Amino acid sequence: MKSGKCMIIQILLGLLVGILMVARVASHDYGDALSKCILFFEGQRSGKLPSTQRMTWRKDSALSDGSDVGVDLVGGYYDAGDNIKFSFPMAFSTTMLAWSILEFGHLMGSEHENALESLKWSTDYFLKATSVPGKVVAAVGNPKGDHNCWERPEDMDIPRTSYLVNTTKPGSEVSAEIAAALAASSMVFKSVDSQYSNLLLQRAFQVFQFADQYQGSYNYSVGEGVCPFYCDYDGYMDELIWGAAWLFKATNEQKYWNYVVENIHFLENSVETESNKAVYVGGCFADFGWDGKNAGINVLISRWVMNTSKSDPFVSYADKFFCTVLPESPTRWVTYSPGGLMFKYGAKSIVNSQHVTATSFLLLVYSQYLTMFNRNFQCGDVAVSPSRLVQLAKVQVDYVLGSNSMGMSFMVGYGQKFPQRIHHRGSTLPSIDKYPKRLKCHDGDEFFETKDPNLNVLTGAIVGGPDINDKFEDDRSNWKQSEPTTYINAPFVGVLAYFKVYPNS
Repeated sequence: MKSGKCMIIQILLGLLVGILMVARVASHDYGDALSKCILFFEGQRSGKLPSTQRMTWRKDSALSDGSDVGVDLVGGYYDAGDNIKFSFPMAFSTTMLAWSILEFGHLMGSEHENALESLKWSTDYFLKATSVPGKVVAAVGNPKGDHNCWERPEDMDIPRTSYLVNTTKPGSEVSAEIAAALAASSMVFKSVDSQYSNLLLQRAFQVFQFADQYQGSYNYSVGEGVCPFYCDYDGYMDELIWGAAWLFKATNEQKYWNYVVENIHFLENSVETESNKAVYVGGCFADFGWDGKNAGINVLISRWVMNTSKSDPFVSYADKFFCTVLPESPTRWVTYSPGGLMFKYGAKSIVNSQHVTATSFLLLVYSQYLTMFNRNFQCGDVAVSPSRLVQLAKVQVDYVLGSNSMGMSFMVGYGQKFPQRIHHRGSTLPSIDKYPKRLKCHDGDEFFETKDPNLNVLTGAIVGGPDINDKFEDDRSNWKQSEPTTYINAPFVGVLAYFKVYPNS
């Protein structure tokens, strides 16, 4: 009886929070936010910058990448505020940017072309990173050396080591995520450049086959080249299934569907594995981000199987995932700040915004699929409609854009008040235009340590964000709150495109 009362109280409290969150209405220029969200990727570019570069305080960098292994690896993106090219999170960012365009590209208007350019900057790089059969580039740049220096990417003097996985030292997670990125992107470019689209798809076939045939984690194969920064904490089977799902979506070939069905049981149970590099736990249906793909797999596949005999386990797990997110759900896992920002319970990463943007994206995508099939679902006794998922996503978006107790946008350059001292080397240090003299490893320390605002505005960068109490420290030394990443922005591109057209959803 006591437990029943507790559950009733929990449901009532959840409903109250939900009502309060829905009641808050904020007016934002989602089109402007979308433009800035995409522009951010230009600030993360590595390599030879094009004449169309709009973020002009950035210049050419890392033009010799790959020379140590005899492969042209110039290009791609720096993942965050550092100067390393980590393929695992870069590939996830690419997949999410492609998925954003596939689902919401028709709503982007004039920004559609900029989104395509951002995507192609990444896919061009991954074609280089997978150009040698039996080898995949996992990272470029020595991460320990890089994290010891505060210098512009244009000035880097740390070793630009290329870390590769191969047939004897495999990396299934990074390879399968690249395959997913290439497959998803091939669909984006199919109507734009069929030849390029076919090239991406053919490479996706090859890279997926390599990832599956030579199974193993890059935690072991690459070691300090990626750990502890981007260790794989939950195993590589989710990436293999994710890659197969995207290949099925791109080709409709039965063998890829069979692969998903025959291996999905690996995601249904929690498995803990320990290596000398990391401890990782797999099998959580509620994971979605650069590491865990489970929730994304179920949402992606749900469109094909909803209201069919093949719906389980995909649709049931997708429903279950959203029941962990909704404030009024009796099976809610996430917590919410007083202002309504979600915080993932037990999240492996302490950079919260990545969970906010990725989950918001899934909320919108699943709401569309539910609407398509005229379907609702239940969280215990709570009925959930597609519009409820949209409402929750909008609360998260509006909070990020400034509808919070601080009146602060957590997207740099958007709104009247936004973070001024973000944890980002290029943004902190003077542009070559204004200070052409080379800045060596520790020459930038004074710029890091100053309390002055950053010298260059990294427009569109979404930072890690406030803590659970809606408190934010605008301090570049507090990287947990002040560092932006590509995988925070990528899913938000699709989210903002949706609200650009449907601002009153």
